[in-house]
Amino acid sequence: MSESDNGPAVYVENLQKTFGDGENAVTAVDGLSFEIERGDVVGLLGPNGAGKTTAIKSMLGLVIPDAGTVKIAGIDVYDDPKIAYNNIGAILEGARNVYWRLTVRENLAFFAGLGGDNPTDLREKHETHLEQFGLTDCADTTVNELSRGMKQKVSLASTLARDVEVIFLDEPTLGLDIETSLELRSELSQLADQEDVTIILCSHDMDVIEDICDRVIILNEGKVVEYDTVDALLELFQTSQYEITVNAPDKKEIRRKLERYDGVNCTNETNHLIITVTTNREAEIFDVMNALEKHEPDIRNIRTVDPDLEEVFLRLVESNSGHSNFNGKRSSSNLKNSETKPKGKNDNVDQSDKSSSVNIDTHGDF
Repeated sequence: MSESDNGPAVYVENLQKTFGDGENAVTAVDGLSFEIERGDVVGLLGPNGAGKTTAIKSMLGLVIPDAGTVKIAGIDVYDDPKIAYNNIGAILEGARNVYWRLTVRENLAFFAGLGGDNPTDLREKHETHLEQFGLTDCADTTVNELSRGMKQKVSLASTLARDVEVIFLDEPTLGLDIETSLELRSELSQLADQEDVTIILCSHDMDVIEDICDRVIILNEGKVVEYDTVDALLELFQTSQYEITVNAPDKKEIRRKLERYDGVNCTNETNHLIITVTTNREAEIFDVMNALEKHEPDIRNIRTVDPDLEEVFLRLVESNSGHSNFNGKRSSSNLKNSETKPKGKNDNVDQSDKSSSVNIDTHGDF
């Protein structure tokens, strides 16, 4: 454990980053502040351009922000990068997270050694991970010969090849077929349950986030617009949704009358009409049913529709576009609005120097 065992695993305060100058300037992150507790599995969500990638790379020290502080396991990433990187593992978006010319087993040994550990001392740990991720049979196969799904498993195993406190996973299921994605999701769930680590997971796959994460940070326009547990987010909008499927010869007239009601949307299908009623007033569904009854339709099905994380995400982003004021303090109430300027003048850290000198376990090309 680190020197700050009782503090958060990840501490981000007033993170700011703008690319370009003048009229071409783009603010990627704008006063980002939050804390992630030890052992939490946190999803990072946001639309394209929300600042997710910049936030992750800033937390990893791969991008130097204009202002702000990032601490991993109590260590300032910019003041003490070598020490901080001893606590970090990461898989970034893309397929080149491991060395394809090495075997699976050699990759685990390589990344353990890159972090300063003796691979021989970790051999039993590596064998456990090979078995955990179903890699035992191909342990001596070069990674280049494996499928993309198996390469992702090798990346996960390599991330765990040494003891780290915080793991960053950026789009770990991207580009995988459905079967492989479900299998990898299962592996991620086991990882979250069995390993004593903090996981920050960035994904466009809402099912992955909902199944695996304890909490979710939603970003929009470089700001945190919501930070809460998955269950709390699902309960955020206390509305009920009903879906009614009917056969009716006068679908056009039914649509005209029903869509006068707030929250009613009708969709024409080949042989039937689907009526969706979204309301926070239970009596409204009875009003709709009474209006529908006058047309004597053949009602085929009525069902309730539970909100999912994707719906919550879209509604939060839409409601916060252009005027997001949430500052992340649901989880970090003691953060101050300081303007700490990190050390370093360059926007981007030289990766060839970083991989050889500070040994951050981020596997290959960026």
